Amino acid sequence: MTEPSPGRTVLGLAEIVLWTRDMDATMRFYRDLFGLELISEPDFRVKFLSAGEGAGGIPQMIVLFPQAHDAAPFPRDKPSRVLHHLAFAVNPDRYEELGEICRTYGLEVREGVHPVLKDVRTFYVDDPEGNEVEVIAHSR
Repeated sequence: MTEPSPGRTVLGLAEIVLWTRDMDATMRFYRDLFGLELISEPDFRVKFLSAGEGAGGIPQMIVLFPQAHDAAPFPRDKPSRVLHHLAFAVNPDRYEELGEICRTYGLEVREGVHPVLKDVRTFYVDDPEGNEVEVIAHSR
């Protein structure tokens, strides 16, 4: 990891917090499919999952926060949602394998083209709550 430049305020992204109605299904998606590591106590109701080493010794995290069962349902129409999508950078050697694993899980794998980064490959899947997750890797 490179050291941040002197005087820089933001060192990186620490966490993305997602609501979930089905904690078990959402945990399986992020922990089992993507290999994120549960770093909170297993019986803690909010699940903190590490996506890797972050800047300044703070892990990069996806945090799953239980949604009340009597709360209004999540919008089905993607433009009505607050979160557009999140993205995971993955090992280029595992990119194709992960796409096949997603298909095996029964997920629709949608190919994409990154609008800014030219030397990358991307695909998209939806988590159990309908949040779009981009998978991105450098081209080989």
